[in-house]
Amino acid sequence: MIPKLHLQLDERSGVPVYRQMMDQFKYYVAGGILRPGDQIPSIRELASALQVNPTTVVKAYTELERAGLIEKRHGKGAFVAPNARALTDAEQEEALRRSAKQLAVEATQMQVPAPKVITVVREELGALHSDRAEEPVPVKFAVMGGEG
Repeated sequence: MIPKLHLQLDERSGVPVYRQMMDQFKYYVAGGILRPGDQIPSIRELASALQVNPTTVVKAYTELERAGLIEKRHGKGAFVAPNARALTDAEQEEALRRSAKQLAVEATQMQVPAPKVITVVREELGALHSDRAEEPVPVKFAVMGGEG
């Protein structure tokens, strides 16, 4: 069974799209959602679902392969590498704290009060958890930005 994945791209984030894809796959491996041997979407499937150029997916997969996180098997697709491992609790907390620190810095710079930041984070977590509960298909993709 394919694990449920939620890949979300934000074209306005300033982070290259291929890097956003890489980071999200890394997090899924780090969290143990994707495990060694799990197949990930094909280049064509992911490009179509995310509405990005296949070259962008190729770049992300090439970098993930170079990092030892995935392996491409000719004619069969891409898979999580056998040596890819989930992060320990301490490593997960360290990664989470880096992200939280960045959020805290940005919120402080915008003078957003801490209770508002916490409310927004709770709402976003709630939305992700409700998406998981309601999502009937195993892979969900979202692209943010584009228009606006």
